[in-house]
Amino acid sequence: MSFITEYATLLDTAARDVHEVEQFDLDARLSLEDAYAIQAASIARRLERGERRVGVKMGFTSRAKMLQMGLSDVIWGRLTCAMQLEEGASVSFRRFVHPRVEPEIAFLLKRPLAADVTAPAALAAVEAIAPAIEVIDSRYKNFKFTLPEVIADNASSSGFVIGAWCDPHIDFSNLGLTLNIDGRVKQVGSSAALLGHPLRSLVAAARLSAQAGEPLQAGWIVMAGGATSAEYIAPGQYVSIDIERLGSAGFHVAG
Repeated sequence: MSFITEYATLLDTAARDVHEVEQFDLDARLSLEDAYAIQAASIARRLERGERRVGVKMGFTSRAKMLQMGLSDVIWGRLTCAMQLEEGASVSFRRFVHPRVEPEIAFLLKRPLAADVTAPAALAAVEAIAPAIEVIDSRYKNFKFTLPEVIADNASSSGFVIGAWCDPHIDFSNLGLTLNIDGRVKQVGSSAALLGHPLRSLVAAARLSAQAGEPLQAGWIVMAGGATSAEYIAPGQYVSIDIERLGSAGFHVAG
């Protein structure tokens, strides 16, 4: 068994059985190419079990976060149908290890996107946009990881909730938003936090997906990245996002 298969199996099993694992790259042996290979192999195991690819999630879309991590580019992960959580429904806390939530904007594509695409061309491929919440849940103990480790772990992506789809032709470059828990505002931000404009995240998603041999497809969802810091969640809470002009989305956290 190669180390790619070994670590992919480790992370897939941890996600499926909901348990922590120890970090495995403390000596910094893994390259980013290795990390994405592990991620791809891990997600392939889910697809073999009957899950279906439904899109892409972007990470480290804040310039400050990229500088903090010593990156010159965003990171990305893969979305499957089993990760989509019903808006307004109850989601069991027990399906996660130590979940956090981030407020996001989601894109729904009406046509494929190639690698080299301009922002206007990317927008022309968008069917709709929506307020969204991503549930991130590192499988590593104490939510601690190196950069290759978080990429290998599907960029911590574990679930997502999407609100009502809206017309993508409104100006969504700088929309105010809040992340709320039990009706109390926990984070305040703007869609401009996403690389200065959420469309830049979509353009990056098209480039990175195509480079991996998995170009963005019609019907796929692209989660544009966290617009604020993440918040831990707990059983019994109601988590919601409100975005100016786009509306809201939320879910209940069951025990």
